[in-house]
Amino acid sequence: MAERKYDRRLSIKTVGIREWRDGSSHYNRCESTPYSALDKLFQSYKINKGDRLVDFGCGRGRVLFYIHDRFQIPVTGIEVHDKTYEEALDNKMSYRQRAKHIKAPISIEYGLAEHYEIKAEDNIFYFFNPFSVKIFKKVVNNILKSTKTERRQMDIILYYPMPEYKIFLKKNTPFRLVDKIWVSDSNNNYEKFLIYRFY
Repeated sequence: MAERKYDRRLSIKTVGIREWRDGSSHYNRCESTPYSALDKLFQSYKINKGDRLVDFGCGRGRVLFYIHDRFQIPVTGIEVHDKTYEEALDNKMSYRQRAKHIKAPISIEYGLAEHYEIKAEDNIFYFFNPFSVKIFKKVVNNILKSTKTERRQMDIILYYPMPEYKIFLKKNTPFRLVDKIWVSDSNNNYEKFLIYRFY
């Protein structure tokens, strides 16, 4: 299903890439995860009713609305680009018109990822290379700190994983790689999801 067609089904607009005007060294461009990749991910990765997902650098919200529609769980997006954040809110309003029957909340927050306070119920964290490894480290450390109040199993999902992310998770955290999901049969070594788990 083409991207725009899938967008229309969800009553959202998430197609297109947005670069940072100031050439930020810490924040990467806004680009949505392809729907075909999400379809592939959830052929094998299971989401349960009690799960709660946070998308860091959620962009216009594609992953949030896709997961909310498919699994009907609470989702939270964090976005720091003001225009992109406004577009995500517009999408939320439009999507909610067609998804009134889904009771699970959708929250989209404006601000820095490292300032988001990890909730005790948050247990799945999604990253499509939104920022530098310096910020990623801070976010992961916040995730780990949250286990002091609520010990739980948690997953980090990386799409198109940056080598620096992988090295940090392997060498400096208790998260362990539990699954690797290839998106296509191409020779692109990056076109995959990596699932890291904390028990």
